[in-house]
Amino acid sequence: MSETPEQDQPKGRPLTGSAFARTARLASLPLGFAGRTTLGLGKRVVGTPANLVLDEVQRRTADQIFSVLGQLKGGAMKFGQAMSIFEAALPEELIGPYRETLVKLQDSAPPMPPATVHRVMAQEFGDDWRGQFPSFGDRPAASASIGQVHRATWSDPDDPGAEPVDVAVKLQYPGAAKALLSDLRQISRLARMFGVIAPGLDVKPLVRELQDRVAEELDYSLEAGAQNVFAAEFTDDPEIIVPRALAHTERALVSTWLEADSSLAQIITSGTQDERDGYGEAYVRFLFAGPRRTGMLHADPHPGNFRIMPDGRLGVVDFGAVARLPEGLPPTMGRLLRHAVDGDFDSVLEGLRDEGFVRSTNDLDADTIARYIGPFVEPAQVEAFTFSREWLREQTLRVSAPTAEGMGTAMKINLPPQYLLIHRVWLGGIGVLSQLGATAPFREILEESLPGFADELQD
Repeated sequence: MSETPEQDQPKGRPLTGSAFARTARLASLPLGFAGRTTLGLGKRVVGTPANLVLDEVQRRTADQIFSVLGQLKGGAMKFGQAMSIFEAALPEELIGPYRETLVKLQDSAPPMPPATVHRVMAQEFGDDWRGQFPSFGDRPAASASIGQVHRATWSDPDDPGAEPVDVAVKLQYPGAAKALLSDLRQISRLARMFGVIAPGLDVKPLVRELQDRVAEELDYSLEAGAQNVFAAEFTDDPEIIVPRALAHTERALVSTWLEADSSLAQIITSGTQDERDGYGEAYVRFLFAGPRRTGMLHADPHPGNFRIMPDGRLGVVDFGAVARLPEGLPPTMGRLLRHAVDGDFDSVLEGLRDEGFVRSTNDLDADTIARYIGPFVEPAQVEAFTFSREWLREQTLRVSAPTAEGMGTAMKINLPPQYLLIHRVWLGGIGVLSQLGATAPFREILEESLPGFADELQD
């Protein structure tokens, strides 16, 4: 697919900015890092305590990293989102503005002009595309992370006598693939800098994993396949509905239209407590059931991807980001959580080392891990747990505190690449449940759907 001509690009869209400008922003990071490191060494020579120098270098490095990543919508922003582990390791004054920048970028991407939309449709479905789409809304009905969605009707070219059906047509922004992959190639050069603010994190394999997953997300043919596996598995499900993919190219996807009343985002804003509890439980059950029933994890837990249907079911859209788990979720996850619930943190620490979450050279002990992880397992220790913003805020403040069991531990934690998308869903899911203020039988859900958790169930 050719890039959109300069005159047709909406002003201000950062996704399709020139490769030179994007590369220049990212290239500025190592230079700033070198300057800060030199400054730190200079202060150390004149007697400033080493730990204070390191703290200052870390803060300034993080500030510049997040400032630059926040200016880019594409691979850089996706990397920043995936690296949410930093939120536990950095003070709020750094991560807060960065988080706000990401939200603003996601919410304010301008739509493609109609002329560009028509050109993309012709490229993907041929010059006579209107024969397949008797009606087509030029204004997008919704935005996606790397594209936008239009409402239309579709006539199956293989069944010319059939009535047109209502569909959602997802179109990828021209130039999205090039921008995303270019950003990720540049980010791979920043591993040394991320090592400063999170010494326990091995960034290079994470970037490679993210590159592979983003390449999949860019191919709507793969998304169509994943979506139809979910659609088939959840057919006639009493709680979940997934639209079928009807047609696709690499850069366009046609799916059955979900006539939803609202989304989980609206329930967060104005739902009743019964709605918060009911949809919150359906949401988390779906996230855990996916790997068990389909061999895939829906890896974009944003509440806007979960639609409230007139019949009370939860409609699920956007299957571009999936973790392919043919054997389901790793049983090690369940066993480690089980050990933590039972207070066996020696086994937890041993398992974390075996899985690569803690490097063998780190001086973490079981007591420190217990103080760091312990409060997070509270939802699995009781029959029903009420998530809340206050609870989540308390955990965030606790693990970002400048103490051994706070930031000191967070900075020694690694994220193995095979857990990248699982980590994203786990944190994202907890965040949504906390925004909902939902009460859910979390322990029961874990016993049903998390392999390993109930293997050694203790009363």
